This record gives sequence, structure tokens and C-alpha cells, in this order.
Amino acid sequence: MTIDIMMPFYGDPAQFRRAVESVVAQSDPDWRLVVVDDNYPDTSPGDWLVGLGDARISYVRNEANLGVAGNFSKCLELVRSDYFLLMGCDDILEPAYVGRMGSAILEYPTASYFQPGVTVIGSDGNPTTPLPDRVKRWARPRRASTSILSGESLASSLLRGNWTYFPSICWRADVVRQYGFVEDFEVVLDLALQLEIIRGGGSLVVLPDPLFRYRRHAGSVSSWSAKDGSRFAEERAFFATARKLMDEAGWHHAARVARFHMSSRLNAATKLPAALRHWNTDGIRALTRHIVGY
Repeated sequence: MTIDIMMPFYGDPAQFRRAVESVVAQSDPDWRLVVVDDNYPDTSPGDWLVGLGDARISYVRNEANLGVAGNFSKCLELVRSDYFLLMGCDDILEPAYVGRMGSAILEYPTASYFQPGVTVIGSDGNPTTPLPDRVKRWARPRRASTSILSGESLASSLLRGNWTYFPSICWRADVVRQYGFVEDFEVVLDLALQLEIIRGGGSLVVLPDPLFRYRRHAGSVSSWSAKDGSRFAEERAFFATARKLMDEAGWHHAARVARFHMSSRLNAATKLPAALRHWNTDGIRALTRHIVGY
């Protein structure tokens, strides 16, 4: 079973090479890698990739920068296999990812998407456990073995604290095409997609196997936007929409979780001391508004 590994590229060339090398090193060779370069100013990473001469690897360079959601949608258009992942260009696959994911797909053929175990690494490549990932670990359902989740309980769990790691997820292509990516969102577009899938009757398989290394560093989109408060403006708009959608589905407990979005507000609270220390008035205003919920 071929798994398409879609890699939107705009970032550090050295980390990009390590990401690609982790794909090439898969113990199961049944994969296809498509790198979609979002008009990165330096063309040498693309030249290096083409120079590998691997027939399983394709390279596409956008004529203009499409942004996060736009490039994700472009990647989705290029998916050919039944299953795919949108891997970060600074993340790393463990060698068993493709093989283990393929066996999970055969075991759960009706599942909509698959979340493997994840090791978080810093900019230096070493394992790390910053606060956001400690929260994710707390929020993740406690399962010693592979399990399948769905319905309001899954929606409530993700709204309480999104414990999934978007770049590590293996998706069923026809399900994602049914909903697509909401271009109004950047930081929470993965959670918005998951809620649509779950509302539509889809299910998530959670694997305990650590198959992916997710890079957490200050230069990421989510970290940067958290600093100036734009992340929380987006999250506030998202949770307001999610609350309405959950109520419409008759999932009133999930709607209450969306209304209070406590983990998001607590995250904003952790950013407030730095904003106060630097007397960032715009940041203080945006963070305070999110924390108190108005």
C-alpha cells in the first residue's frame, strides 16, 4: 500500500534535507514523496532534492507564495494514493512509519485518520518537553494499545486540548477532500478539519508506537503568532464557530467545552508575563481579551 508523503516546503534547508533523508530511510519502500516548494527564495534545496535521482520523489515549485493553507490545499490536489500525510519540512519520520501505518490501515480500513506516537524535538534535534507538549500529553487519552475514537467524546477531548500532531497524521485522502482546509485559519486549520470529519461520522485511530519526531522551535508559525496575540484571535474565532457547530450536532457537552476553551486561555496566560515584561501593549490587550473570554 503506497502512502503519499506530501511535504510543503518553506524553511531551513538543512532541516529540510534531514526530513527528506528520513523518508528515504524508511524500512518499507512503498512510499511516494512530493515536495511542494512555496516559492522559497533559495532554489538550492530543490536542486538538491532533484539530484537524489529517486523516482519516488517529485518536486513542485509554486510560481508565487500561497501561504500555509494555500500550500496545504495545493498538496492535497497532488495526492494520488488513498492515504497521505502532510509532513513538516523540519520534522523526521522514524524508519518504521510507513510500514506500521500500512498495517494499521489494513487493520482499520474504515478509519478516517491515524495518529501515531510522537517524540518532540527541539531545534537541535534533541528530545524536549516544553509546556505545550506537556499539556498535549496530559490531554491525550490514556491508551496502552491501539484504539479507535469517534463522536462527541472525541470532539470534546480535542476541544479541551488538541493533543494530536498534525504533521504526523496519516489521512484517508477521500475524507480530507470532502472537507478541505479552511483558508481563514493557519494555526488551528488541522483542528477545524478534524471536527468536520468527526461531525461527519469519521473516526481516529490512535497508535502508541513512536513513529514520528515533531520539531518544536520558536520559529514555527504557531510559536511566532502566539507572541503577538494573532494566534489567540484566530483561536477565539475558531472556538466560537466550533461551539455553534457542536450545538447544531446536538453535542452540547462538546459545545460547552468549546465555549470555555480552557487550555487555549491558559496558554494565553503563560504568554502574558513576557508581554508585560516588554510592555507590549497590543500583545497585553490581545492576550487579556482571550484569557477573560470577551
